[in-house]
Amino acid sequence: MCAKSTKGSREFWNFSPGFLLGNVVVALLVTFFICPSCFSDPKLIGGLVDDFVISFVLSTSLSYGGYLIEDFFDQRISWIQYPVKRLLLECICYLIYVFTISFTLIFVYSFIVRQSFTLANIPWKELVNWTKFPMRLSFIISFIFISRSFLMEWRKAAIEAEQLKTERFARQYQSLKDQLNPHFLFNSLNVLSNLVYENPDTSARFIRQLSRIYRYVLDVQQEELVSLERELDFAENYLALQKIRFEEGLEYDIHVDKNRPGSLPPLSLQLLLENAIKHNVASKQQPLRIEISLENGELIVQNNVQPKTSLPEESAGVGLANISKRYELLSEKRMAVLNAEGRFVVKLPLLAMT
Repeated sequence: MCAKSTKGSREFWNFSPGFLLGNVVVALLVTFFICPSCFSDPKLIGGLVDDFVISFVLSTSLSYGGYLIEDFFDQRISWIQYPVKRLLLECICYLIYVFTISFTLIFVYSFIVRQSFTLANIPWKELVNWTKFPMRLSFIISFIFISRSFLMEWRKAAIEAEQLKTERFARQYQSLKDQLNPHFLFNSLNVLSNLVYENPDTSARFIRQLSRIYRYVLDVQQEELVSLERELDFAENYLALQKIRFEEGLEYDIHVDKNRPGSLPPLSLQLLLENAIKHNVASKQQPLRIEISLENGELIVQNNVQPKTSLPEESAGVGLANISKRYELLSEKRMAVLNAEGRFVVKLPLLAMT
């Protein structure tokens, strides 16, 4: 769809005071160009009235006609999609319009006002020559109209493209966050189903802890970023919840200043911690050790690697890929993943909350 003229633009061209004043200035300049010395001679200045009037009528006709042609093509041929076609057609139409209007006005002015000729001896060649100046003037006017029209449509297209890009990113980001809520709940209920049969008292504590954690999950669903402090509080609650389940099979250490400024995509730590627990053995004989620290503006989450011999059919494809994609949508910074020397390390850059 082609860009349309704005309301403010229409008001300017519909014979507003600004439009008329602009053409008065143009008419004065043209009249001065015709006879500069006449402006300094009181005897001659009166004779410029006719020249000023025809110059004003001509300027008004050319500029308003240019607006009408521009508005006509704005609604039919896009500068963005068909720039060459639009340029050629608009220029040709405007030049034809300028010649027709100029010739008509000059003919009427010379025949009626000046009475320079009669219908029996019309000086066609001279009349055509007198249109040369309006034709030259039309090049300037057409350049102004074409530049204005192109820039306005380009600006509108750029704004629309940016809005679409923002909306697309928002939809992608929301889709990624929507994966977390059911995924987290599904895993938690699986754990709870096992605890109910093993230890009813422990399962009761697990439910209370889960309710507090799930409240946080619901609170951050609509947020793009959350503070480091909130994510660390959640990590502590989450690990405490898992400690109920694994007891001595899980050890964790969080040594990060919570007052440190910075933000993270919500539930990033939950995905990493869940990923570590899902893929590694966590038993009294082989405890899983998780550490969270901060270094050079990056939150570092690491654990010892002791992979399970058999993994569930549903692997954690949501985890690392989800976090990585959200960083791509939110920032130029990227997360880093290292798996070497028996340690699995993920580095999450802290982001500034805008």
